[in-house]
Formats: sequence, C-alpha cells, structure tokens
Amino acid sequence: MQWQTHEISNQAPDLQDYNIFSSDEVLMTGSCHYQADWNQAALLEAGQELGSREVLELGALANTHLPELHTHDRHGKRIDRVDFHPSWHQLLGLLRKQGLHANPWHTPRPGAHVARAAGYFMQAQVESGSLCPTTMTFASIPVLQNEARLFTDLKDKLYSNEHDARDLPLADKTSMLIGMGMTEKQGGSDVRTNTSKASASGAGGRGGEYVITGHKWFFSAPMCDAHLVLAGTEAGLSCFFVPRWRPDGSKNAVIVQRLKDKLGNKSNSSSEVEFQDAYGVMVGNEGRGIPTIIEMANLTRLDCVIGSAALMRQALVQAIHHARHRHAFGKKLVEQTLMRNVLADMALESEAATRLMLHLAATLDNADDPLQRAWRRIVTPAAKFWVCKRALEFTGECMEVWGGNGYVESGPMARLYREAPVNSIWEGSGNVMCLDVLRAMERDPLGAQMLLQQWAASPAQEVRQMTQDLQVDLQLPAELKEMSARRIAQKLVLTAQAFLMCEHAKTDVAEAFLHSRTDAGNGRIYGSLSASIDGALQARIITQSFLM
Repeated sequence: MQWQTHEISNQAPDLQDYNIFSSDEVLMTGSCHYQADWNQAALLEAGQELGSREVLELGALANTHLPELHTHDRHGKRIDRVDFHPSWHQLLGLLRKQGLHANPWHTPRPGAHVARAAGYFMQAQVESGSLCPTTMTFASIPVLQNEARLFTDLKDKLYSNEHDARDLPLADKTSMLIGMGMTEKQGGSDVRTNTSKASASGAGGRGGEYVITGHKWFFSAPMCDAHLVLAGTEAGLSCFFVPRWRPDGSKNAVIVQRLKDKLGNKSNSSSEVEFQDAYGVMVGNEGRGIPTIIEMANLTRLDCVIGSAALMRQALVQAIHHARHRHAFGKKLVEQTLMRNVLADMALESEAATRLMLHLAATLDNADDPLQRAWRRIVTPAAKFWVCKRALEFTGECMEVWGGNGYVESGPMARLYREAPVNSIWEGSGNVMCLDVLRAMERDPLGAQMLLQQWAASPAQEVRQMTQDLQVDLQLPAELKEMSARRIAQKLVLTAQAFLMCEHAKTDVAEAFLHSRTDAGNGRIYGSLSASIDGALQARIITQSFLM
C-alpha cells in the first residue's frame, strides 16, 4: 500500500511548447539586419516546431538510445552498419527539411548564409549530435562543386531536402550525406604525419580512381554515404571522395573497428576505421589535400561557433525559465539580487556570442568584400576558440542555477554540459585556433589592418581602448607573440564582440557589456557585474533575453 507523504510543489515545469525564434529578440532582429528578413516566416514556423514537446523529446531519445555497431549480419557477412533510434532520423529529417545542409549553395541570395545560421542555431538548441553529418555535408559542397564530373552525379542527392536513411548504393538513394576523415592515431591535428596511402588504379590524378590503405582514428558518422579522406600519394597528401558503396554496388572496404565511447555528442556515431584497398576518387590537385579539405574545415569551424552559441542560449533560457518558477528564501530565484546578477551577466555573454555568429555568417554572403573576408578568416578561428571555451563554464553555471535538479540526467542541463567541450576540440583545438589567428593576420596584413581600423573608429571609447591594447600585443617579437597567442585571440574576439554590441545592441545593454568586459574587477566568474549595472537594468536584460 502507498499513501501520500507530501505535496509536490515549487518544481519548475518543463520548458516546452514555446517558439525558439520569437522568444529570441536578438536572433529575430539580427537575422533581419543581415538581409535574411525574407526567411522570417520560415524561421518562425521552424521555431514553433523545434520548441514543441514532441521535437524536444526527440533530442532526449536520440541521446538515450545510442547508435549500435553491427560488424556482420547473421550469416557472417561483413556489413559495418550502425543502427540508430528512429528519433535520430527524425532529427536529420528536420535539418534536411530546412535545407540547413545545402540551401546557400543551392539557392544563393543575399542573407542566405545568415538564414541558414539562424536555423542551425535553433536546431542546435534541440540536439547537437545530428548537426555533425549536416555540417560536414554543407562544408563539402563547395569542394565538390570544383569537380564538375563528380558533382554532376551527386548534386541532386546533395541538394535534396529529404533525408534518406536507407543503407544503399548511391545510385539507389534520393539524398546523401558526406563525412570527413582526416585524423590518425599518431598525429591528431597534425595531419602531415598521416600514413594512409593511395595508389592509382589507372592514370590517376585529379578525378582519377585510387585504392586506399590505412586508417582513421576519428571517422565521424560512418553511415554517411561518402567521406572526404586524406591519404598520401607520391606527390604528398591528397583528398579523396570515398563512398560507402563502390560503383559496382558492392560495399566499399571501409572497415569500422569500433565506435568511440564519448563524453558527450553521444547520439552521433564517431568511429575508428581501416581502409583495405578502399575505392576513392581524387578531389582537387594531387598533393594538395590539406588546402582542399581545409576549405571544409573553415566552414565547419563556423558551425562550431554557432553550435556553442546555441548551447549557451539553450542553457540560458533553461536557467531563466527555472529561476522564474523556483522559489527560495521567500522569493522567486529571478528576484534574488545575486541570482539576477548571475543571469544578467550570462545573458550579456549569450547575446554577444549570438551577434558574433550572425556577423560571421553574414561574411559568407559578402565573400568578395576584403573587410568581410578579414572578419571571416581572422575572427572565425578566434571566435571558435573563445565562444566554444566559454560554453563550458557557461553551461556549468546554468546547471548550478538548477541546483541538484540540474545535475541529474532526467533533465536537460546534464546533456548540455556534456555537449559543451566537443566544439573546442573538433576541427582544431584551442591552441591550433589561436595560432591560426596569428597566421591569418600574417598572410593578410591588409585585412588585419582594416579590422583594427574599423574597431579603432568605434564611437565607444572602451572599444577604441581595447583595440589599442590588442595592437600592443600584436607588436611583440615572434616567439613571445606565439606564446601569447591565446591572450591575443581572447583580446581580438572580445574587441569584435564589443564592437558588434555597440553597433547593434540596445544602448544600455551594450554599455553593460563594455563595462563588465573591461572591468578589472570582473573575473571569469559569472555574476560579478559591478553596482554600476543596477538591479533594474539587470532585470531588464534578463526579461529581454527570453521573451516568454
């Protein structure tokens, strides 16, 4: 027998059945500013669907019922197949329906990349693992477009807005996904140490057929219909299109050894594979594999920024929602002065990250503008370093707002926290990104100068001072500058964020960001806003951050 021992009260309801787009003023106004106003109705519709209880549940299901590797069928035949819960395919179907894998390439127009970034940002608040094959497919298209004969055969399947989950040869499918295979055991980010080899089956060269032998230590989404893979020829590392199935309909010799048991991003299958004379087609010029595939990496790095900004946004709205409903010590949490300080500080951080990712996406819509090119090439790796790093402590702080309720797997906060580290590691870790910032500035000194001049012309004295401080560090001798690369990248991205906040945010919000990020007393701990940013402003920042 059971009887009631207490009344259940003071528990925040689940955040569901809300519009992810209309509740985010920064995303709405920002996408319009960057010429994606034509897509507002579609984003509004997607925001309502993505915020529904049913779709949010898909994210939880995909991370509860994890991918399973089946190396052989019941007859003993090698199949190397990964099976997923239906929720995974439903999430990929939503991504595909919005065209987040291809729209800016298929239908280029002003604001196309911003519209895509806004949709990606919303989907990333629901579930992160399904973004991986979507991002890689998106980033592969500009590379494959340079291979006319190959792209002619693939483009209809790449551009399709339907998700085809069937494991079949490409000729029998209606759509396809592309993955990447770069890193090996011995080298990681240092792909120059790769040992995988490719031998020509015929004449060889660009567009020629090869057989590939070797391995990849991280081979994400092995069920993709093809991967772009680095392997060495006599001319050096080259890039190859390696399909899951050979043209004759037999399975390609890409042997899945095992799936990675990862900290987070669990819905996405990352694997270790070996190539046993696997079939591949050379993409790009022989010996130029790294520059060819780096074109993909530059796009996937921006998606890392968008994805981390989205994790921060979702953690923030979950924290604000909880604080609006939970009472402690006679008041709602959101009415507690110190909690209000914490939430307002995090709202400033989230807004700055969102504005930065929108601006970087907009640079892809203005590819020929030298200033926008400098933003894209110099600021993107700095943003990947900073925003992805900030997401780790940000999600942890939001979890703490929930208290013990946030630390259990039955709620959303634990998954957000476990997801946070991955974007700092994938597509180049922090040190790689910071050194890339320095290289980009050295290779494009005119672009770097244009950036600094733009920020130095800001009407905000704080932005001008931040620019001057950055310029001092940029004058360091080469060895000291490399040692200070993280410091320089941090200063650069904070200056960029401060500039954008002054340009686009409400005046009092921009001033609060500037003051807090240049205040020597404001450390890395959220909730240390000074008394000059009073409680009324803090409350307004919180309210405006999540319009519910």
